[in-house]
Amino acid sequence: MNLNVTNSPLTEEQAAKANELLASLTPEQKLWFSGYITATQHIGGSTTGEASDSVTTNDSAANLPSGSAQSNVAQPKARDITVLYGSETGNAQGVAEMFGERLQGLGHTIEVKGMDEIKPRNIKKVEDLFIVTATHGEGDPPDNAIELHEFLHGRKAPKLEGVRFSVLALGDQSYDHFCQTGKDFDAKLEELGAERLYERVDCDVDYDEDAEKWIAKVIDALNEETGSTAQAEEVVSETIQSEKQQKHSKANPFYAEVLENINLNGRGSAKETRHIELLLEDFNEEYEPGDCLVVLPENDPELVKQLIETLDWDPEQDIVINEDEDKMTLQDALTRHFEITRLTKPLVQKAATLFNNDELAKKETDSDWIKSYIDGRDLIDLIQDFKPEGLKPDDLYGMLRKLPPREYSIASSYQAAPDEVHITVGAVRYQAHGRDRSGVCSIQLAERIEPGDTVPVYLKHNPNFKFPKDEETPVIMIGPGTGVAPFRSYLQEREELELEGNTWLFFGNQHFRTDFLYQTEWQSWLEDGYLERMDVAFSRDTDDKVYVQHKIKENAKLFNEWLERGAAIYVCGDEKYMAKDVHEAIKQVISQERQISEDDPEEFLKQLKRDKKYQRDIY
Repeated sequence: MNLNVTNSPLTEEQAAKANELLASLTPEQKLWFSGYITATQHIGGSTTGEASDSVTTNDSAANLPSGSAQSNVAQPKARDITVLYGSETGNAQGVAEMFGERLQGLGHTIEVKGMDEIKPRNIKKVEDLFIVTATHGEGDPPDNAIELHEFLHGRKAPKLEGVRFSVLALGDQSYDHFCQTGKDFDAKLEELGAERLYERVDCDVDYDEDAEKWIAKVIDALNEETGSTAQAEEVVSETIQSEKQQKHSKANPFYAEVLENINLNGRGSAKETRHIELLLEDFNEEYEPGDCLVVLPENDPELVKQLIETLDWDPEQDIVINEDEDKMTLQDALTRHFEITRLTKPLVQKAATLFNNDELAKKETDSDWIKSYIDGRDLIDLIQDFKPEGLKPDDLYGMLRKLPPREYSIASSYQAAPDEVHITVGAVRYQAHGRDRSGVCSIQLAERIEPGDTVPVYLKHNPNFKFPKDEETPVIMIGPGTGVAPFRSYLQEREELELEGNTWLFFGNQHFRTDFLYQTEWQSWLEDGYLERMDVAFSRDTDDKVYVQHKIKENAKLFNEWLERGAAIYVCGDEKYMAKDVHEAIKQVISQERQISEDDPEEFLKQLKRDKKYQRDIY
């Protein structure tokens, strides 16, 4: 309602000014302003000389920030809130920081930090504790959460009566130990006597909406406990809209024009690695070496066609795609919205209910069978192997998860080319269970995207993979295959900033002749001094396969000397094999060169991680 001379005691000029001010305020600012006026009225009396006890107290005064003039107005009790995150790639940290921003203005003391930034024994001093954590590998805590996780599960863990908490867990349903770290923290905090303020929420790879709901519900729970009248849904909704206007995201992607799409591998290679350059003109956001570009992919149209034909459905039929009953055509939903190329245990369990297939209903109770069956199979396999009866198109949203975005390490420097971003993409093709298979996004980029086309993208900053910006700190980079992408970004930036020396790259691939990615650029940086040293391993060029970890051990003495000079180690690439083998190789080098026991190198590397001198971007 707009104020005017007929519905308020204001003059026309005062009403105009008040309307202009109110239109510019956020919901929490309006609540504060309302409370401020009520408080000052209550303290100083009315301007007409009426007794102060005739003024009706406005409930919104409860939202006045501490320190405001309101000594006679009842206030909610401010809380000391600690938000801790366990993050490997930055997702959990991003959510935690966003949560902290949402809590600002509610009158509480807010502290957001990584789990490795709090002394474990101080956890008992926390008043309200909110944990946002990813799960790494097969149910393991992220690197920065290991120490706190071990402490709370150890004999020295304190009793936590008086601590209130809630946990948001990020994970991937395709893994057996889905959201295990979040489940661990949730159960242990309760066991130690803490009070659960709001139930744990487990998020799949497409975590945005579930995270938003958890944030809103936690704020509601806080408001209920403290007597605040702030409406979380309204505050969160307004903040989300503001954030969408400020930067690009999954909900607000930037459509980047493709400038180049080049195969980096030579003729005869068993691999196909695409170098893709995208135009970011008018993007208005900066990135750094180590950050990621997120691509919103589409499923292969041939696969979508085959799936629709298998189900014998109408591709133009409108179907429900979420709980809000938003709709798309079946064709669009299977192309852009639902994941159809990967099976998960929850998907098979839901299908057992929806398919009305007796054989599937019997098998889905066997966890070992599900684990074996889903490996390398997709939705078409499931439908062909267990023919559904009575399955309807609107049943899909209750069974399928959203098509997850794909993240690629940025291979270019913003400082060198601010209107461009480059990514390095390995095309994934394989055969399983009698059918040819392919990666969703990698094959879209390799086969169906040409210069002039546009791709929906947004940035994801990776605070856990940041490079030094000086000449003094030695930097060791280990990146076989496409894992070399962030190091190309870093060397481009060093060239732009004229930072020479103190850089050592380990690169590996199959063949020198066909698979030496960005070969001429590395050679140029070596000649110009921006790259001091490079060791390469081409595994298929020798009788005995040689990998980057072998090159590390071959250069053990020099590698240790770099560490003694304060070198920072960066590893990018495959998690399952390469990252573990490299980790073990570094431990062997430290043990051998320093003549220390096997346990000491692990502790040394843990300290490097705490000092941000051992960082990994592994997948």
